[in-house]
Order: sequence, then structure tokens, then C-alpha cells
Amino acid sequence: MQGWVLSSFAFGYLTTQLVGATAGSSFGGKKVLLFAVLLWSLTTVVTPLVASNIYVLILTRILLGLGEGLGLPTIFHIFAHGIPVEERSRAFGYLIAAGSVGQVVASLVTPHIAWEQAFYLFGFLGLSWVLLWAIFYEDSHAQPLDHIPFVLPKVTKLNVPWTEFLIHWPLWAIYIAHFAMNWSNYIIMQWLPTYLSRDLGANITSMSLTAVPYLVNSLVGVVAGHWADKLISNRWTVLSVRRLMTAVGLIGPAIFLLAFCAVGNLALAVMFISISMGLCACNSAGHMSNHVDVAPNHSGVTFAVSNTLVRNMELGLSTIDRCIDTTVDG
Repeated sequence: MQGWVLSSFAFGYLTTQLVGATAGSSFGGKKVLLFAVLLWSLTTVVTPLVASNIYVLILTRILLGLGEGLGLPTIFHIFAHGIPVEERSRAFGYLIAAGSVGQVVASLVTPHIAWEQAFYLFGFLGLSWVLLWAIFYEDSHAQPLDHIPFVLPKVTKLNVPWTEFLIHWPLWAIYIAHFAMNWSNYIIMQWLPTYLSRDLGANITSMSLTAVPYLVNSLVGVVAGHWADKLISNRWTVLSVRRLMTAVGLIGPAIFLLAFCAVGNLALAVMFISISMGLCACNSAGHMSNHVDVAPNHSGVTFAVSNTLVRNMELGLSTIDRCIDTTVDG
């Protein structure tokens, strides 16, 4: 039954990606994001209360996934309609950085409190955010009016057939870059603690070093975002900046991941993986921001398509990954 509990979140998450993308245009980003955070916060709070009933717990996990699945596509919609092009790189940089900081804080706090308290703490934090969002944020209904010279025309039509999001090579370039970034991050997230302890002899105290790559990722993401916006302000074309940041964010981590595999020293390994994660953060000012550039009226949809494709490929490859690990361990 544990497998059902764990997989139920993914079911909910994947089924609402495209719903979130279209709901933002229909109902406004403020309302959809408020509903999304409210839903996942409430389900987080009630999880300890229903944990004894496996079927209700699975339903709660599905609802949690439904809420989180609405989140990112709606945020992309809000960014497209509320943030000027010369500030988008840093906006995405702060978005990715905040996620990394959240992971670090959660990993440091949760081992020191009861598991029920962890659910209550983060659930009520989410509910507090909902209140602040409802009071202070004003939705923007204006269409983006930026005029940027691109090699390929932007998708600005309001009614676009769904097939358009699957047949254009520029969008597939973004989808492939998204997969490459997520897959390397998945490997690091899933296997870094195991590798450090099993192959490099890291003890419980040393395992706190696994937070360092995420802190570096947050810092570099913010710096890269500001740098990318400065390049745009200095008359670099947006397309050139997106290509540069994506290249740095994919090639750089690949080089340092290879170096990471070649060393047998714990300190060097943590340093190389931290540099890799730091350079990976440049993607926030690269292909992640590019959704809003190439399809300003449909950035939520393009991200939802990308995230759905990426998550499904990751699920398949993670199964292969586990099989390989089981075979190696005998």
C-alpha cells in the first residue's frame, strides 16, 4: 500500500498541469493560485488526522497533487502578464532560488520535530500565505505588450490548437532542455546522500553537507537572473541571452558532474556537485524564462506541456534507475 500512497501524489500532480495552465487565462492568476495553495495547504494540515485510514490518506495525497499541479503553470501565466521582459530573468531566478531554500529549510527542520508537527507547520504557513496573497496581490488582466526581435515569431494568438504546442521545434528545444535539467537534478536529489555515505564514507554529521549544493543553487540563480537582465538592458537580444544561460546551465553542470564522479574525496565531491548545482541555476534565466518570451499568452500551457512530458519521462527512467541499482547491489 505504500506504493499507492507515494504514487497518488504524482497522479494528482500530472492531471492538473494543463488545467492550471488554462484556468489562469479563464479565471485570473490570483484566484487560481489562491485556490491551489489553499488546497495543498489544507490537505497538508489534515494529513496527520487521516493517516490511520489508508483510503482517505490516498485521497488526501491525490488532492495535494492536484493543488501543486495547478501552481507552477499559473505562476508562469502570472509572470507573463505581470512582469516586464527586462525583469523576467531575475523573477525566475528568485522563483527557483526560493524553491531550493525551501528544500533546505524543510530538510533541516523536519528531523528535529515530530512528523505530525511538520505537516501542521508547513500547512499553516501555506494558509498564512493565502491570506496575504488575497489581501495584497492585484491581478493583472493586461496582455503582454513587449516587442522583441526573435528569429522565430512569438505565439501571440489567443486561440491556438493544442497540436501547435507539440509540433514546433522551438518548443521542443525548451522541452528537451527542461528534461535535461530536471533529470540531472533528480539524480542528485535521489542519490547524493546514498553516494556520499556508501562510496565516500560520509557520516551523519557530514550528511548536512548535502544542503550546500541547494544553497549555492539559490545564490547563483539570483545572481544569474540579475546578470541576464543586465545583458538585455545592454541591448543583447533576449534570444541570445536565453541561449547563453541555457548553455551555461546545461554544459557547465555536465562537466562538473563528470569531475564529481572521478574524485574519491568527500570535500572535493561536495565542491564539484555544488558548482554543478550552481551552474544549473542559470537555466532559470534560460529556457525556464523562455516560455514567457516565445508564447506570452500561452506560457502556462507550454510549461504545463513541458512539465507533463518531463515528469512522465522521469517516472519511466526512475524505474530503470532503480532496477539498475538493484542489479548492482545484487
